Amino acid sequence: MITETDPRYPIGNYETKPFSEQTKEEWLRDIQFLPNDLELAIQNLDASQLDTPYREGGWTVTQVVHHIADSHLNAYIRFKLGLAEDNPTISVYEENDWAVMDDVYSVPINVSITLLHALHLRWHAVLKNLDGQKFNRTIFHPQRGKSLTLWFVLGLYAWHGKHHVAHITSLKEHKNW
Repeated sequence: MITETDPRYPIGNYETKPFSEQTKEEWLRDIQFLPNDLELAIQNLDASQLDTPYREGGWTVTQVVHHIADSHLNAYIRFKLGLAEDNPTISVYEENDWAVMDDVYSVPINVSITLLHALHLRWHAVLKNLDGQKFNRTIFHPQRGKSLTLWFVLGLYAWHGKHHVAHITSLKEHKNW
């Protein structure tokens, strides 16, 4: 069972909600403002702090930042595929393998932050005028073995960004940074 005191899930686990315009606006704000929230979370951290895992056995802050960029790039593509095709099978990736690739260690995190600003601007533009019917479109996730609605995917990634920002802010609170 995952609790809010579990350092792996500082904001709890993702729970979908039924479609409503109010929830849509909330999740759209989460998508729109994630790059700013992430940038504020890492502001003034030094190299040693960026190389600190957010929990024992977890990724470093640097890995988390690059992971968010990798993950949200995939999500954006998945979303656009779902809007353009009928229940497309999406590509899956091994996030733990991606988190240890050379770019994670050799590219400064500000590159991923900049990428997220541009990506989320585009993603928000795709999402903001969609109606409830469009959110009923689906993508097929082969690892899960089922189709997921774009509404579910929107909520998942709105949560995902806040989830990882909370990893960083929880670490900062714990370390008194």
